[in-house]
Amino acid sequence: MNLHEYQAKELLKKYNVPVQEGIACSTIAEAEEAYRYISSEYGSKFAVIKAQIHAGGRGKGTIKGTNQHGVAVAKSLDDVKKIAGNILGGTLVTVQTGEAGKQVNKILVAQDVYYDGPEKVKEIYLSILLDRSKGKNVIMYSTEGGMNIEDVAHNTPEKIFKEWVHPGAALPAFQARKIGFNLSLKGDAFKNCVKFVTNLYNAYVGLDCSMLEINPLFKTSDNKIIAVDCKMNIDDNALMRHPDINALHDIAEEDPTEVEAAKFNLNFVKLDGNVGCMVNGAGLAMATMDMIKLSGGEPANFLDVGGTANAQTVEAGFRIILKDPKVKAILINIFGGIVRCDRVAQGVIDAYESIGNIEIPIIVRLQGTNAEVAKELIDKSGLKVQSAILLSEAAELVNKAVA
Repeated sequence: MNLHEYQAKELLKKYNVPVQEGIACSTIAEAEEAYRYISSEYGSKFAVIKAQIHAGGRGKGTIKGTNQHGVAVAKSLDDVKKIAGNILGGTLVTVQTGEAGKQVNKILVAQDVYYDGPEKVKEIYLSILLDRSKGKNVIMYSTEGGMNIEDVAHNTPEKIFKEWVHPGAALPAFQARKIGFNLSLKGDAFKNCVKFVTNLYNAYVGLDCSMLEINPLFKTSDNKIIAVDCKMNIDDNALMRHPDINALHDIAEEDPTEVEAAKFNLNFVKLDGNVGCMVNGAGLAMATMDMIKLSGGEPANFLDVGGTANAQTVEAGFRIILKDPKVKAILINIFGGIVRCDRVAQGVIDAYESIGNIEIPIIVRLQGTNAEVAKELIDKSGLKVQSAILLSEAAELVNKAVA
């Protein structure tokens, strides 16, 4: 589950992680009020206006039809009105959104952290995620933080440091200090960095994050260490432990078909192919997608109906797949282990009759418990459904459908 920057920062504050303060706004009037509050509360001469979407590259991205970037500095109340008016309701296009872009429904009006002081400011990169190859959490960090971190990783990988931490243990103090040393921090900045990294790691573990990225992590001119931006992903499997975080779910940021699939407990991911597939079990779904490609087609989706498929879930799967105009055929591949094949077959028949006339070919491959009974049910249904027992038969029928 992805979170907006303003949501992630509020969660970090609960773990005593210093952040750039800001107020989320949905209207220009709210943005004006937020600017007045920030100016008086924090003495900020300027305010940073940030589009809130689930995508990176906002600073370089632009609002369609304008020259307005997704992150901009407002130096006056008039600037706030103009920038907020350009961003709110607009479509922000970044390297991660593609040409379609994403509509901006909220902005964050944040305090200015580039104030004058005795020391030079510094932008740092820091992220925490799971390194599956080692079975440990890894903290990645660099002195070269900011909008060009991807170029740094590509052109000068030696500037990216890594610290691995056992997932069952806290971050050791010596590693927190090592991070401060590698970032060339001294004095109060070093001490504040050690505290920051320790608390950030506690937040990563405590919130069940799958990824936590701070870019930039900012050293201010008076040696404070502050999270200026934050990208946070929460492990979906852990949301049962965090109902407060689950309530932050912004479905407007997600694909509508994936949102609908979740209502029926379907594991669905939309792809760009021409063959819709409906399978029970993630492993079989992956194998089915491979088979579709080998047969000359391209999978239009990943859809796992789980081990308890019934008429309702099958019908929901059908309706979701049929919303994609690119789909030229649907392949249903069910292995009858926990679920009986004849029940799935009846579900296909019921769903077909409920939806009405379906123009594209439907191929049903059922194997396992009561597979023969299932095939007989489909063959005698009189519907335009082609049945197969072997995977090779299903592959051949898919090939004909997309040829």
